[in-house]
Amino acid sequence: MSWTRACIAASMLLIAAYSGAVVQQPRVAIIIDDLGYQLAAGRRAIALPGPVAFAVLPGTPRAAALADWAHAQGKEVLLHLPLQANSEDKDNEPIGIDLDMSRQAVVATFAEALQTVPHVIGVNGHRGSLLTRHPGHMLWLMEEISARNDLFFVDSYTTAESVAMQIATETGVQAVRRDVFLDPDRSPETVARQFERMKRLAKKRGFVVAIGHPYESTLALLEIELPKLSEQGIQLVTISELVR
Repeated sequence: MSWTRACIAASMLLIAAYSGAVVQQPRVAIIIDDLGYQLAAGRRAIALPGPVAFAVLPGTPRAAALADWAHAQGKEVLLHLPLQANSEDKDNEPIGIDLDMSRQAVVATFAEALQTVPHVIGVNGHRGSLLTRHPGHMLWLMEEISARNDLFFVDSYTTAESVAMQIATETGVQAVRRDVFLDPDRSPETVARQFERMKRLAKKRGFVVAIGHPYESTLALLEIELPKLSEQGIQLVTISELVR
């Protein structure tokens, strides 16, 4: 082969490789939050097709059982860590981090939460519209996540004032932010509309993180629609793949 022809062949290989990267399928990662109370709904959620992830509330009655079940099915498990919401939107979960906690209390609470949920590979916040706005407490939390090597963080992004992603970057914690809530209310029409929004955003941007809950309307739609994603040109991937 002549030098010119060799150069042309090499260039074509480079173009093909580049083109392959450009035309990568849009990717979607879906997390189902709030597992830990209802066994039947939790097991139905875990049976969803594809690499859906499951966020388990620490200290809840079914936390360990559902985390074990998800792991046994090859699904990724996240710690769904309660973080204080705005005062008018209070929550009473068994374990959670509040703004009035000292650093020592934050460290102890996070360690306790991890002990109640096995197989955790990452953390995402439950609520948190107040605490995620405060750099000090988020720094303490991110330092604890960072100290545990392979854990990553998903910002549920319940307030536009969240500093979670900024603090994660500063502390070297791998992190990603939620893009779409699939079920801001439980009506089937809302869930269907949000699912279509998720697909449009994925095709526009290349990737999307969506969060839903083990509601009847959400699970019913996902059971039908998730198997169709591939034929629609969208790849359902693990949350760890998107984060890392």
